[in-house]
Amino acid sequence: MNAVVTQEERRAVDSRVVLGIVAVAVLLSSLDLFIVNVALPRIAEDFSGARISGLSWVLNAYAIVYAALLVPAGRLGDRNGHKTTFLTGLGVFVLGSALCAVAPNTGALVAFRVVQAAGAALLTPSSLGLLLAATPAERRATAVRLWVAFGGLGAALGPVLGGLLVELHWRWVFLVNVPLGIIALVVGLRLLPRPAGTGGPLPDGVGALSLIASVGSLILAVVKGQDWGWGSAGVLGAIAATLVFAAVFVISSRRHHSPVVDPGLLRVPNFTVVLANSLLFNFAFAGMLLSAVLWMQNVWGWSALKTGLGIAPGPLVVPVVAIAAGPFIARVGVGRVLALGGLAFAAGTVWWAQAVALHANYASGLLAGMLLTGLGVGLTLPTGTAAGTSGLPPQQFATGSAVLTMARQLGMAVGVAVLVAVLGSPLDGPATLDAFRHGWYVIAAASVAAGALGLVVRMPKPATTTG
Repeated sequence: MNAVVTQEERRAVDSRVVLGIVAVAVLLSSLDLFIVNVALPRIAEDFSGARISGLSWVLNAYAIVYAALLVPAGRLGDRNGHKTTFLTGLGVFVLGSALCAVAPNTGALVAFRVVQAAGAALLTPSSLGLLLAATPAERRATAVRLWVAFGGLGAALGPVLGGLLVELHWRWVFLVNVPLGIIALVVGLRLLPRPAGTGGPLPDGVGALSLIASVGSLILAVVKGQDWGWGSAGVLGAIAATLVFAAVFVISSRRHHSPVVDPGLLRVPNFTVVLANSLLFNFAFAGMLLSAVLWMQNVWGWSALKTGLGIAPGPLVVPVVAIAAGPFIARVGVGRVLALGGLAFAAGTVWWAQAVALHANYASGLLAGMLLTGLGVGLTLPTGTAAGTSGLPPQQFATGSAVLTMARQLGMAVGVAVLVAVLGSPLDGPATLDAFRHGWYVIAAASVAAGALGLVVRMPKPATTTG
């Protein structure tokens, strides 16, 4: 069966309409990765007796479930159809958001965040699958850059919007998703195309469960390593479980007639290299973002809202660069753009290491580095995603994009864990400046390595559609 829309459907449904609908969902799921952080202290106050260590699972549960479900959700979208999977995911995400907004205690909030994460995992790969299926092959790279740009916009708005909403009440952090999500659902039901799924037999159940378990246990080990201790039984057990489940996944995938991830996916031009680039660059990205938040709040003593405004210039650069970079990429090539993006990002954190002071010197210290990192993200993430997905056959649009998104989540989790380990505690005084400098140099090294990998990427001829 054909996994793309027919020519008649494409004429009836403008790809810009599809982009507008899926962008709302992508923006909401991206916002939720950043917006909740600033609400945790207020949640702790409201849930009397709640400890921040326990509330950290409001963040961790979302990250673990989201990363673990992405690839099976992408496979489901490719098999059953992107529209059905996308709208189901969006509905689950909206329901989870509403439940989070009325959660009576920490346990309920964590459980409802799991519902949110499951919805986000369902909608994310299918949103890109819908967009790729509805866009002519020659325009897909531009469409992917726009799709990624909305994720960057979510990163920019998250801390600022979170700070504003928390001033009303922390429950608004979740409630804001509900009306926007319902509007996207109603419009999507009417206007989104319905590209046919591949159908066929159900994917490998053992492989899907073992992949979920391996990714989940790996993220668990990374996010709790600092709290539990890297040599603790909990962390070592999670790492051992990761290896066991990963081995089961590989064996099952080789033997099953309908694997969750077709091994041929790794032979798609650029895919494996972009996967490695994504891991390294998102390691750097997550470390950069957390270091900026910690510096402004813990060292300079800024409020959550002021910190969000301080971060915003960098992410706001991302959609501008992503949209404007098309002609530049055509002129100099994908590989050089990825390398330039890695170098620009690294230059931003090196600038911080040289210019930031213990007294608040935002204009001369953080701002230039924030803009450079935004330039690096705008050049790297959209370009890499476009290069990694352009060679995918139509029947693997969602699965391939899910694998790339999972790599980003893994890279971000490891980047946060490494930065926390480098910084140590307490976060004040001259020793802190040295620790942050070390962290910024580590981030820069990862970004340069990502750029070096990017040099070998060449934009392949896009997979053509039929119909």
